Amino acid sequence: MSEIRHALLRRDPLSAAKEVLYHLDISLGSALQSASGPAPVLEKSTVDLVEEFIFHVPKDRNAQRKRMSCVQELQLLEIMCSYFQEQSKDTVRQVIFSALFSLQGNKADENRMGMLGKLVSMAIAVCRVPILECAATWLQRSHSAWCVRLARALVDDYCALVPCSIATLHNICAASPRFCCQLVTAIAALYDFSSDELTPPTALLEMLVGWIAEDPRLLLLTFINTPLTSSLPIGCLEVTPLMGLLRWCVKAPLAYQRGRKLLLTNSQAETDKGTGCEELYSKLHLSILQVFLMLQVHLTEQNLLGRLAVLQVESVAALTEEVSRLADELNPLHAANQIQLGLDRLAQALQVAMATGALLCTREDLRTLCSRLPHNNLLQLVMSGPVVTPPHGSPFQPSPYAYVHPARPSPLSSPHTALSPLHPHPALAPHRPLAPHAPHPTHSSLGTHAFHPAAVAFPYRPIR
Repeated sequence: MSEIRHALLRRDPLSAAKEVLYHLDISLGSALQSASGPAPVLEKSTVDLVEEFIFHVPKDRNAQRKRMSCVQELQLLEIMCSYFQEQSKDTVRQVIFSALFSLQGNKADENRMGMLGKLVSMAIAVCRVPILECAATWLQRSHSAWCVRLARALVDDYCALVPCSIATLHNICAASPRFCCQLVTAIAALYDFSSDELTPPTALLEMLVGWIAEDPRLLLLTFINTPLTSSLPIGCLEVTPLMGLLRWCVKAPLAYQRGRKLLLTNSQAETDKGTGCEELYSKLHLSILQVFLMLQVHLTEQNLLGRLAVLQVESVAALTEEVSRLADELNPLHAANQIQLGLDRLAQALQVAMATGALLCTREDLRTLCSRLPHNNLLQLVMSGPVVTPPHGSPFQPSPYAYVHPARPSPLSSPHTALSPLHPHPALAPHRPLAPHAPHPTHSSLGTHAFHPAAVAFPYRPIR
């Protein structure tokens, strides 16, 4: 391997990077053909070559570092795009992509992330589906902090750097829905409404709502296609973006109201930034409720209803804490409508999630989770309804919420039908027939018309 390294040192940066990529294809491709077990692992020497000649992290401190120019870097990205596009075997593509961009926990990771963001951004621009599929697997297996960084780079490229290019990103959903599902999960984890910088741009929000409104099943692709036996790495993204998007819908009214409060405090002109987004968040909230119903069908078909929670109780607890802090920051007199709107959305989502089996918790746990939240009528109604906890080992069977108020007896039904232990009343003696009354004399002023209260005039005086 040292001979290969010395030969690469005599080449220009672009030629050396191409040679390393070719070496990876030969070594890993042949290893995959001969191995019948798990994917082969790169040797330490090969990893060093990748870091030194593709990501430009010198092995020797005294060695002169060769950096690519912008043109050479663009040419290398085109070479990578062509390689992954022309590679016919998906297994080889995934292994090579993992060998290039798997994070090693060293100083080369920053360069890896920079190159990965540029490669995926180019793949979106020229619609290279094989790279997007590899990126979807990378997003599913990498730590959420790195996934958020990749999402930030893509949002900056298509929303901030060239805002009109977001239409290109929008069209990718039809080409690679799996990548878009993972991208939505990463974007939902990126924006938590803690500041203006961490509030999703309107153009990005419109794109995501458009994706989900066209096909709400997009949010469940990773969950449906992930085997239950596969264990995801610790710290990776959630298996669905449902919790992150629900956090958006609940916190958005309060966060925008907090932004208005800060603008007025700083004596700045108030720009009603959130007014145009309210309809979008309402559509997004409706889509989330629809996805919960689709999720119930899938869980029932797979015999997982009540056995597998899609929304974790810990995530719901974290959301209620965030909403409680936001509500405390705002003046209830000036933000009552926004607080109630966020709590209404939270209550609706909790009710549907529990009824469809996406959230498994007891009524006592639900009351504990929501104990610090401001009063909300719908939330109180949800907490008062029974949440059935299945016995250990038995499937969950969601039951409808019982009526809060007892039904009134019908006036047509006998009041004694339900009182079977009581004895019937004894028969009473019949009344004596009464003598008929003499007819009243008719008054000439009233004539033959019957008496009606409206015929009596009375003075009307308004209450002062």
